[in-house]
Amino acid sequence: MLWWSKKEQPDLKTALVLPGGGARGAYQVGVLRAIAHLLPKDAPTPFPIITGTSAGSINATALAIHAEHFRRGVLLISRVWGNFHVDQVFRSDSLGLMRTGAHWLTALMVGGLGKRNPVSLLDRAPLVPLLQRYLPCNRIQDAIDSGALHALGITANSYDTGHSVTFFQGVDALEPWDRHRRVGYPARITIDHLMASSAIPFMFSAVKIGNEYFGDGSMRQIAPLSPAVHLGANKILVVGIRKRQTGPEDYRNRNGYPTLAEIAGNILDSIFLDSLDTDLERLQRINKTISLIPDRRLEQGGVTLRPLDVLRISPSQSIDKIAERYVHLLPKPLIYLLRGVGAMGGHGATLISYLLFEKQFCRELMALGFRDAMARREDIVQFLELEEPGASQASP
Repeated sequence: MLWWSKKEQPDLKTALVLPGGGARGAYQVGVLRAIAHLLPKDAPTPFPIITGTSAGSINATALAIHAEHFRRGVLLISRVWGNFHVDQVFRSDSLGLMRTGAHWLTALMVGGLGKRNPVSLLDRAPLVPLLQRYLPCNRIQDAIDSGALHALGITANSYDTGHSVTFFQGVDALEPWDRHRRVGYPARITIDHLMASSAIPFMFSAVKIGNEYFGDGSMRQIAPLSPAVHLGANKILVVGIRKRQTGPEDYRNRNGYPTLAEIAGNILDSIFLDSLDTDLERLQRINKTISLIPDRRLEQGGVTLRPLDVLRISPSQSIDKIAERYVHLLPKPLIYLLRGVGAMGGHGATLISYLLFEKQFCRELMALGFRDAMARREDIVQFLELEEPGASQASP
């Protein structure tokens, strides 16, 4: 157990950034469990600024609601992810999938159905009551009013404008922002914002907020760290969902043309993962450049950039390979559909990993996240400026 007190660090604006990734979001929960394990039992969140995208938006909102009691929020999302079934997220029964398939086939054969054209491959209706049950969004403001939370930011993509939009709820002093294709709007965060942020393109339908339709926030999110910075962060902890490459890519030999599942998996990787890696590389270059310029020169030149301390925790194992071991747990109608698009081979595991909302898979990702975070224990302790009284750590 480590000691930490928010009152002793009033100017600390540490942000937690949780990117998207469908079922891969379970890994984030394991990392958060490790952090909760390092804090006193009743400690408030060590992250007064929390931003989330796609599945990360759901985890972020749970933590924001329970900002006054970090461990309680982590236990809540651990319970949900640790007992997940696909049918709690989208319809996976034979009737539901057949109805969706027939709808698409009819629209293609007759050249469209007008206003009745299909809008997604999967029906996410089951997810709404689950979120309503566990995420009372009206309590976000209570956490802000108490001083435990500075801001929560949820990012979605507007299909109308093509902008990456961060809806934020926080202290009154926060201002909206407008950058190239990315904007920040103050809002009262609701379940609709979470459904919009996690609406994976093609798979799930867009959500209307105001007069615009929104989809997954990872689309066109060219600067995933930017919302946290705009909300006042000077330190950022990022929980990634892809194993970091330390050498050449691990290519697999293939025979023949790539399947639809392989193409879809590459598209999802591009949407969810590539922009984060690029933004982190950009940040490292900016930090290095600033460190080479004397403070006096920065002041004379009117440069407002400031160095940001960033800690990234990412999977030590390939999530795709883990998904291969659990694909048989998916409902048979969904397996049949995935087999039809070529997802049951090794190269199709990427697509499966985004849809594998089954508790055994999620629990393994949570365990991996816990181990990876505890392996970085010293880095986390230093980053969060925790004080260790010398007590030994218990096992998870």
